[in-house]
Amino acid sequence: MALQISPHFHEASNTVAYLVWDDATRQAALIDPVLDFDAKSCRTATFAIDAMLAEVEKRGLDLRWSLETHAHADHFSAATVVRRRCGARTVIGAGIAQVQKVFKPIFDAADLATDGSAFDHLVQDGERLPLGDLEIEVIATPGHTPACISYRINDAVFVGDTLFMPDYGTARCDFPGGDAATLYRSIRRLLSLPPETRLFMCHDYKAPGRDVYAWETTVAAQRAKNVHVHDGIDEAGFVAMREARDRKLDMPALILPSVQVNIRAGELPPPAANGIRYLKLPVNKF
Repeated sequence: MALQISPHFHEASNTVAYLVWDDATRQAALIDPVLDFDAKSCRTATFAIDAMLAEVEKRGLDLRWSLETHAHADHFSAATVVRRRCGARTVIGAGIAQVQKVFKPIFDAADLATDGSAFDHLVQDGERLPLGDLEIEVIATPGHTPACISYRINDAVFVGDTLFMPDYGTARCDFPGGDAATLYRSIRRLLSLPPETRLFMCHDYKAPGRDVYAWETTVAAQRAKNVHVHDGIDEAGFVAMREARDRKLDMPALILPSVQVNIRAGELPPPAANGIRYLKLPVNKF
């Protein structure tokens, strides 16, 4: 049962989206697809997702799923675009309801349901989704956010923001509902998988001394070399490092625009009476 993986790197947001498919049946899924957004003009575009869907068509794939690892704070999701164009079902972890409840009052989003119903399917830890002759196993990996999940297909795991490449480290935990101790336990769960398991990152920023982008590694490499959480780092040490580091980090440039879109599965807020859609910026909230 051959799993095929085609990464699509979106340099503007340092995001890696993935097209994955079962070679036997041609059934496919997208993982963390990106909608282009220009903050200066407040305009969206579909260049990135157009390229992914063009590959779907070129390869003759049957796109079944649009999978989100969490509600991203650094880019807009293209999940709703995919659903409208291809009928693929949008999927995210059930913890998205908790995230929606936190952000609904912040953005004064009266229309926003806080039960996750903006998505077609909410998954729980251990759940399995069919992908032709393959299965997509859901692994809950909270800590960066309460809704973070990873997707395991055969020997490949798509870890979202839980981990970065070994020379870059781990995800921040200072967003609402984030928790460094929880992240540590999620990471150790991933690193308990077989050493040869391939891990695919959602982001890369080129660690100091590295001149090329990278997004694929292994459990063995993470356990040996991850600068934040290699074998020998205990939970207390990780938490102290992570919390101290997070206090020095700037907020992501697109967190306020992107979160209010991504908790709606990539749908923009509904239009006002004048027909224009607006993104809200809560002044002095953070």
